[in-house]
Amino acid sequence: MLSNFIVSLQAVAPMFIIMFIGAFIKRAGLITDEETKKFNKIIFIVCFPPMMFSNLYGRELEHAVDLKLIIFTVSTVLVLYALTVIFVLKIEKNQKTRGAMIQAIYRSNFVIMGLPVVQNVFGKGDLAVTAMMVTIIVPLYNVIAVVTLEVFRGSKPDLKDIFKNLLKNPILIGAICGIIAILTGLKLPTALETPISMLGEAASPLALLLLGASFNFDTVAKEKRNLTICLIGRLLIFPAVGLIGGALMGFTGVKLMTLVALFASPSAVTSFTMAQQMDSDYELAGNCVVFSSAISCFTMFMWIFVLKSMGLF
Repeated sequence: MLSNFIVSLQAVAPMFIIMFIGAFIKRAGLITDEETKKFNKIIFIVCFPPMMFSNLYGRELEHAVDLKLIIFTVSTVLVLYALTVIFVLKIEKNQKTRGAMIQAIYRSNFVIMGLPVVQNVFGKGDLAVTAMMVTIIVPLYNVIAVVTLEVFRGSKPDLKDIFKNLLKNPILIGAICGIIAILTGLKLPTALETPISMLGEAASPLALLLLGASFNFDTVAKEKRNLTICLIGRLLIFPAVGLIGGALMGFTGVKLMTLVALFASPSAVTSFTMAQQMDSDYELAGNCVVFSSAISCFTMFMWIFVLKSMGLF
């Protein structure tokens, strides 16, 4: 039992500590809100593509692709999304709030909060399956988010713009380059491989540091009921369904931990940005990101501890 506790703690504690340092940096006045946004953008464009590329580069295709896992994950995300829409339509009347709630519940911070958890447990050399899943889930999340926010502000989604934005997504660009490297057997010279690897390794800690700096617990949600509902859905109901389903399907090890990263992660940071840009309830979206990120340090520990105690990884 003690060893399971230690493994679970080691998976989550590093993220919590880095986020705490980020919050301390902000509290000490070493970085402003505007600088946080600017550095976030730099990391998203400069560090995340190399991280995705490095996680796939040099791997065998059969080690990266698990069709059963992909089908299960996509199906579960779509079913849970549909149920979320039905539930939110019943409990909330405001259209803009509906869109923000739906996005906060179904869309997880898979890349920033999820990948580090898998890496902490299995090491960076065993993330090919997880990285491949990112290339599938991130576009799915983005498409659903745009359609949802457009519908609930009364507009018709522009599929051409959605596709164009997907092609410009730095995370997907890095992942696609990694897949090309797998398919072609590409071998980079050390002069290129080393800086790409260094930038990739910097992505997660820097992103977590800035996420901590983004926390503002002085903000109070106007609608505590909706915030509570979003947190329960994102951190308890979604992971319960996804992880129990995954375990029943026979997934163990890094595959099950990939599901933890996807289903148990907090609300995606980009959900706030998109809510702000697409005339949704961005205040609720921002509070969901802040509070779910903080609370997930404990709930993710709980899920990992339970699964580890059951001997599933």
